[in-house]
Amino acid sequence: MADEGVVAVYKNNAITDSKKTPFSIKVGMAQMLRGGAIIEVVNTEQAKIAESAGACSVLISQQSPHSNAVSRMTEPSMIREIKRAVSIPVMAKARVGHFVEAQILEAIGVDYIDESEVLTIADDENFINKHNLTTPFICGCNNLGQALNRIREGAAMIRAQGELTSGNICKTVRNVRSVMGSIRLLNNMDDDEVFAFAKKINAPYDLVAQTKQMGRLPVVHFAAGGIVTPADAALMMQLGCDGVFVGSDVFDCSDPYMRVRGIVQAVRHYNDPIVLAEASSGLEDAMAALDLSEERV
Repeated sequence: MADEGVVAVYKNNAITDSKKTPFSIKVGMAQMLRGGAIIEVVNTEQAKIAESAGACSVLISQQSPHSNAVSRMTEPSMIREIKRAVSIPVMAKARVGHFVEAQILEAIGVDYIDESEVLTIADDENFINKHNLTTPFICGCNNLGQALNRIREGAAMIRAQGELTSGNICKTVRNVRSVMGSIRLLNNMDDDEVFAFAKKINAPYDLVAQTKQMGRLPVVHFAAGGIVTPADAALMMQLGCDGVFVGSDVFDCSDPYMRVRGIVQAVRHYNDPIVLAEASSGLEDAMAALDLSEERV
């Protein structure tokens, strides 16, 4: 975790000039969330529940009026309202490639910006140059090549992104295993093989070499998508993730505090089956069967 000195430097730089904020400081800020659960919320009440249940951060989202609606950045007044209501870090989403939405989010003081493929994509060829802004960025990936390219653009946190619309974690597990499996392959390669591997996955060689040296991604690595139970969260942690994102559907139950609290406890004690069993108890709503009648990729 980043110490108080890192936090102070970050805040001072944020007030003065974004160009003075080194990437290492942004990475340090993201490291502060390691070992935590980030809860997606759509209103102030949910944000307060997430904070009281032990979430390390909240990710503000908004409900689309219908399934075909264009999804954009959350309205700034809602973000300000939630920021006033909680003391934990607040994240908000910007569309992929929409650097002006990111500028607005930075101007209203969000702690982290999620360049989110969940929203309607604004630019299908270019991601935001995240080095141009002070605020740390989060980006999604399906594999190691995507992860390292987002880091080169300035992402201070990576999330392996799975299924967006259900409690099915299969795609999330697949993508986490893809990233971790590629890192394990790197560990057994010599320099020439690493260079060839970097070309194969279309990733920057220096970041591929750094990943091999560290034995992990150069930034914190969370999992997102379909995580709705304590067991789901613990599975992602045991696969090697640093934390989890949990969708706002976690609040669609009779006792959302207990459900969020159970997931938070599972992230903190992911290797303790006794704690996991206790955290999973009394969550009948969360354990309900899923409708997987539609084929999912």
